[in-house]
Amino acid sequence: MLTAVKPISRQENELNHWADHFETRSVEALLEWAVEHYAPQLVMTSNFGAEGVVLLDHLARVAPGTPVIYLSTGYQFAATDEVKERLQARYPLNLIEASAALSVAEQDAQHGPRLYERNSDLCCRMRKVEPLQNALRGQRAWLAALRRDQSPTRAHIKTVEWNERNQLVKLHPLAGWTRARVWDYIVKHDLPYNRLYDEGYTSIGCWPCTKRVAAGQHERSGRWDGQQKQECGIHL
Repeated sequence: MLTAVKPISRQENELNHWADHFETRSVEALLEWAVEHYAPQLVMTSNFGAEGVVLLDHLARVAPGTPVIYLSTGYQFAATDEVKERLQARYPLNLIEASAALSVAEQDAQHGPRLYERNSDLCCRMRKVEPLQNALRGQRAWLAALRRDQSPTRAHIKTVEWNERNQLVKLHPLAGWTRARVWDYIVKHDLPYNRLYDEGYTSIGCWPCTKRVAAGQHERSGRWDGQQKQECGIHL
């Protein structure tokens, strides 16, 4: 049986070319290219995890006024807001806080308390996916601090690619970095970081759905513990 193969568009060919080009180039080189081609419709997203802090440090040198979208879910750890404030004191962040249409109390009233336990996909969609989609409207390119070795769902990300859901170019300057390289950079440059990393957390999201990770476990194994889930949906 013959299977129809979707033809590669001219845009996809061009983005694949740039993805290959930046695979061996520096983070700064990709950021400079992104600013030249997409600013002022270029944004970064971050919940100020370790990778986000590293990318912010690079971005602050190349294009410090680039907007940074922070998803204020209502369930973020206090430690996450603490590191956000420390980063705002260190860098001239152009911060955009995106929130869900419903407050946590309003969500509880409409869907019942602890929706994250009964239907985490719906909770993530309302508190993360939809607010991000709204914040990305009108943008041409999106910087995200993902690494390929974080999880199987991220193993094939490219440095430059098309994001179909949000209809824009998505850029992963740290795609080829390792966790060790991220932390070496943080230590070398004395960057602020979330104190929860010192308490056994290796990937930090909303507090109801984030657990400490035991020795030998994958770094994202503490997210949605016990569920067949590795992503909230914003990066799919």
